[in-house]
Amino acid sequence: MMIYEGHGKARILHTSNTKEQIMPLTKREIIDRLYEKAGLTRKECTSVMESTLDIIKDELGKGNTVKISGFGKWNVLNKKARKGRNPQNGKAITISARKVVTFKPSKVLNTELNTE
Repeated sequence: MMIYEGHGKARILHTSNTKEQIMPLTKREIIDRLYEKAGLTRKECTSVMESTLDIIKDELGKGNTVKISGFGKWNVLNKKARKGRNPQNGKAITISARKVVTFKPSKVLNTELNTE
């Protein structure tokens, strides 16, 4: 285990035999960064964060696409029911129809992520 220093907070870097993994950025940490950058109170930053996520969830719940220019796009896909196998016992099962959310990063975000 190693420590990664990022934005004033230590984040634990887990290691395994095959790869290293940084702990995911949490909603609380995003709120803290908003507080540092936006000049709002923590309560206001929390409200902005919660409201933004509620809007995104509501739109996705309606089956709408959410697009943030320069960042990416979330889509809701309807998966049909299909046949599958239980990996524990090998028996045939039916996997029920469901909705899944996909995210596609924008070209701008992809470019930023892939420049070194």
